[in-house]
Amino acid sequence: MPIDPLFRFYQPSDRAACLDLFDANRPRFFAPNERTDYEAFLETAPGIYEVCLVDEGVAGAFGVYPENGGGFRLRWILLSPRVQRQGVGSAVMNHAVHRVRSHGGGTLFIGASNLSAPFFARFGARVQAAILHGWGLGMHRVDMTLHVD
Repeated sequence: MPIDPLFRFYQPSDRAACLDLFDANRPRFFAPNERTDYEAFLETAPGIYEVCLVDEGVAGAFGVYPENGGGFRLRWILLSPRVQRQGVGSAVMNHAVHRVRSHGGGTLFIGASNLSAPFFARFGARVQAAILHGWGLGMHRVDMTLHVD
């Protein structure tokens, strides 16, 4: 049975839980050198970064941010390994798509890795470019787009 998560905006008190999510997903989905970038992001995370709650605990985090040239960018999407393959990722993507729709739709830009790109492709995201070792050694960057009506 799929888990039905709740969503709320990130609060500074979520920082430790978000860093735990990052650590639980590295090195499989994030290169070790990305942790410093994520820590810096959390220090200044605008009010549109969100956490995903399962059983009142932080089980995921992500943000949908407007792009200067138009469209939106999905940033720092993380899921706890304990909820992966239980429908939580789909709920997060549906929520992200809803955020884009609530602003009239547009293109959602996704910076994936070679390991996470198949997940985003299930929702219709298309590969635009790939950079070998773009996120770090062995972690290839895959730039994707998802059109949202």
